[in-house]
Amino acid sequence: MQVVYSPAHLRHDPKFAIEQSRLLPTFEHVGRAEAIRETLQTDARFRFSAPSEWGLAPIEAVHDAGLIRFLARAWEDYQVAAGPTADVMPDVFYRPALRRGMGERGEPEAVQAQFGYWCFETTTPLTKGTYEAAITAVDTALTATQYVLDGKGTTYGLCRPPGHHSTSGMYGGYCFFNNAAVAAHHVASTTGTKVTVLDVDYHHGNGTQEIFYDRDDVQYVSLHGDPARAYPWNVGFADETGTGRGAGANINIPLAARTEDDAYIDALHSALEKIQAFGPSMVIVSLGLDTFFTDPISDLAITADGFERQGAAVAELGLPTVVLQEGGYDVAALGDNVRRWLIGAGA
Repeated sequence: MQVVYSPAHLRHDPKFAIEQSRLLPTFEHVGRAEAIRETLQTDARFRFSAPSEWGLAPIEAVHDAGLIRFLARAWEDYQVAAGPTADVMPDVFYRPALRRGMGERGEPEAVQAQFGYWCFETTTPLTKGTYEAAITAVDTALTATQYVLDGKGTTYGLCRPPGHHSTSGMYGGYCFFNNAAVAAHHVASTTGTKVTVLDVDYHHGNGTQEIFYDRDDVQYVSLHGDPARAYPWNVGFADETGTGRGAGANINIPLAARTEDDAYIDALHSALEKIQAFGPSMVIVSLGLDTFFTDPISDLAITADGFERQGAAVAELGLPTVVLQEGGYDVAALGDNVRRWLIGAGA
């Protein structure tokens, strides 16, 4: 199986984040992708290549121009205004209620306020090399997608930072640009065919849902921890099914705490039936391994055998498939869990 990887992810090297009212070492760090790379490189079934450069146009087709502009200059601007510093997180979040009855003013002038305008939470520090790493993560996703479009079989993009929490106009949830959404839009817009994004991360991909919620050419299907108890809390419920032309093309399957392999596979088969009915030309998998039973920030109970069964179930669709890395935070087990999922998918 082809693996697309770039060491550019090392430029995004945050140390701390604020999670559950505590300043903690960030769960999303360079060691995650390196653990996956090291494991896959020991297995002859996997062949590595570097991503091609795709430029900004595919990102601009999905994300707000203001968000892209902000991420490109935020680090440097902040160092001038408030530095020197390392990780940067918002001090103040913009909420429309702050200006109730006064009208909107748009993006603030001060960079200190811009962080809380473009970011929706405190767990996603921006560092000196974040923008370059995020651009390369998109390049990784698009290059992996092109391999599949060229008929070279299921391909894995080792994307970091991950992407599925990034909306069209906001970043957060460890995500800056939405790698899977950029890839899905690229396929749908350049081939004129339908695409499915299948999200198996523990955390609902609120960004991917928002980007495609009113579209009928990209289906979003997600299995995730019930947002009644799990991040991102405010989105990912079963009654969110799309709107306008996209009505029925958004499918959320919230899962109970401690869901184990058999129950997960049953839910996945139900999701795959809905994908078959949609009739896509390609499936893009947002691959999260944070459903693992020892993941430190999740509460499902999937085993390594369960991950291999997941990959095999997706392979049974018989559709061209791109697999893009999202979450997974038990770093000691992460590399092998990715390997097992990909073996199931046909590596």
